[in-house]
Amino acid sequence: MPVREADFRAPWWLRGGHAQTLWSTMTRRKPALQTRRERLELPDGDFLDLDWLGGGQGPLVVVLHGLEGSIESPYARGLLRAIQARGWRGVLMHFRGCSGEANRLDRAYHSGETGDVAQVIEILARRHPGAPLAAVGYSLGGNVLLKWLGERGGDSPLACGVAVSVPFSLSACADQLDKGPSRLYQAHFLRDLKASRLRKRPGEALPEPLRTIRAWDERVTAPLHGFEGAEDYYTRSSSAQFLRHIRRPTLVLHARDDPFMTPAVIPDPDALSESVEMEISQGGGHVGFVHGQHPLRPRYWLEERIPAFLDRHLRGR
Repeated sequence: MPVREADFRAPWWLRGGHAQTLWSTMTRRKPALQTRRERLELPDGDFLDLDWLGGGQGPLVVVLHGLEGSIESPYARGLLRAIQARGWRGVLMHFRGCSGEANRLDRAYHSGETGDVAQVIEILARRHPGAPLAAVGYSLGGNVLLKWLGERGGDSPLACGVAVSVPFSLSACADQLDKGPSRLYQAHFLRDLKASRLRKRPGEALPEPLRTIRAWDERVTAPLHGFEGAEDYYTRSSSAQFLRHIRRPTLVLHARDDPFMTPAVIPDPDALSESVEMEISQGGGHVGFVHGQHPLRPRYWLEERIPAFLDRHLRGR
């Protein structure tokens, strides 16, 4: 079945999408991890920073973070630690300007920018011709990954991919972030986006008002990246329309109570190619999926389910 119920169940002590989301970002201790940084110089004069796990052999897993995420994001560190525990190689790709140092060009990154991911994966495929490649994307990074997999079809160096808590319809998600308690997440993202922009361009007068994600995308994201406006950006960059073109085994994990969007954005089964498996859970929030019987010993289902899927498709390659 292309769409099935996930086996994740929210524990008694952490019910609801907001609780799951906030625990994972505010309460979870940052998993210990040692990484090595590599800077890739790009043909356009900019750069990308990669953070590598030490050691490992065999499969290589590329991790793509979410909006304003980085190697410091607990979900990214948790997955990299799970990859390391399997004895695999892992690397996190920072989107432009997200590694702690502002990128050189005026442009940055966005939900539909697949060129940088394509360059990184092509470079890794050339460097490691005998190693099977996989990629895992969270939220914005998941949207980028699914879009790129759809654009490439059967011509992809990846053996498989995983996407988590994806904003399949960017317009609908922007609207949801401006409603009720979800405005708290919107305010958090806007604060980070503005701070990131001002670190790169100190003293720049940002256009006003910028009180919503849609306004930011209308006045900043769209003009910086060649879109006519926010709606043009959302229409061209949303990953839902690319799912039927994916030709590599791909797992999509999503929760119905994700506070960044409504269940209406979840694609219908007929929008998926035969290569896409979608697992939907009733709970889990946005990149949450915390379980376990006791709050002092939480477990993180994504770090169990994702490696299991990767192992099934990378074993023996």
